[in-house]
Amino acid sequence: MADQTVLVLFGGRSSEHGVSCVTAGGVLGAIDRDRWNVVAVGITAEGRWVHVSDDPADWQLTDGHMPTVADKGSTVVPPARAGDNLWRTLSEDGVVEDLAHVDVVFPLLHGPWGEDGTVQGALELVDVRYVGSGVLASAAGMDKQFMKAAFRDAGLPVTPDVTLLRGDSVADRMAQVEALGLPVFVKPARAGSSMGISKVTDLATLPAALADAVKHDPKVLIEQAVLGREIETAVLETLDGPVASGASEIITGGDHDFYDFEAKYLDADAIVLRMADDLDEDTAARVRDIALRAFRAVGAEGLARVDVFLGEDGTITVNEINTMPGFTPTSQYPRMWAAAGKSFPELVETLLQTALHRPLGLR
Repeated sequence: MADQTVLVLFGGRSSEHGVSCVTAGGVLGAIDRDRWNVVAVGITAEGRWVHVSDDPADWQLTDGHMPTVADKGSTVVPPARAGDNLWRTLSEDGVVEDLAHVDVVFPLLHGPWGEDGTVQGALELVDVRYVGSGVLASAAGMDKQFMKAAFRDAGLPVTPDVTLLRGDSVADRMAQVEALGLPVFVKPARAGSSMGISKVTDLATLPAALADAVKHDPKVLIEQAVLGREIETAVLETLDGPVASGASEIITGGDHDFYDFEAKYLDADAIVLRMADDLDEDTAARVRDIALRAFRAVGAEGLARVDVFLGEDGTITVNEINTMPGFTPTSQYPRMWAAAGKSFPELVETLLQTALHRPLGLR
């Protein structure tokens, strides 16, 4: 009989709700049920926390459709104070019932209201151990403006950009935008899964790209395009410290100019995801070193995926860090560790054990 309980938390209010559900399906299928009791809690798109099925089959991408968390009419309630690990349910007529004593939470939320430090802060308030980065690292990893500031401070090379805050006029910054050259990428500052990203090759289309980005976030980055191979590295914190995997590569084809949402999740035939085994030893070592430096620069914990561009001249430019990468069937994070000899269940177990051994409070 399992003697420890993990609560898998997913869904959420962001536009990445469905991706989070598919990620949860992957993790739910990888948890060793002989070691762990599993409780699945989904957050609806409206923000209600509900007790849901822990069957991985219920959280799969099917015929191009993402699963969603349905409102069950009752609410899951986290512990009310530090030192209490009992989670409860509250029915609509006010009946409170015990749900489970939880040892660790695996928050698989993507995007705002989950991946950005908000849920991490809620768990910290009541001393609940959880997988992944803390409040500050999660917030910095979610906000591309502050992520890049942390990278610059650590001496890491990043892409030049112009950041537009809520209410800023792009017309007032046009000289800076033009100085970036074309093409540029327009990105919501605090969104993931390539939501709201556009490639702009003609400044006449910039207003439309900005309008699409602000649907996801009022803060927008306009970034200089970087020519080069898109290389990803997985970082995993073990009990002996963080380690980096071998690099993988994204090759985009078909009708996709770049690795957009449809290419990531809905058009697998247009994408080649492969290990970058052709990198020479020096380049591979530099990619791993930069990934670990990026991990430390934002104070990440547990896991992260670091994305870089590798230029033809060997220069490496950091694109971003993702502090809660996907675990969907097309996600590179588990694939990279599988290529390194660490199976999906072993990967999930490492993440859970690291979270269990992390001290509570300030660290």
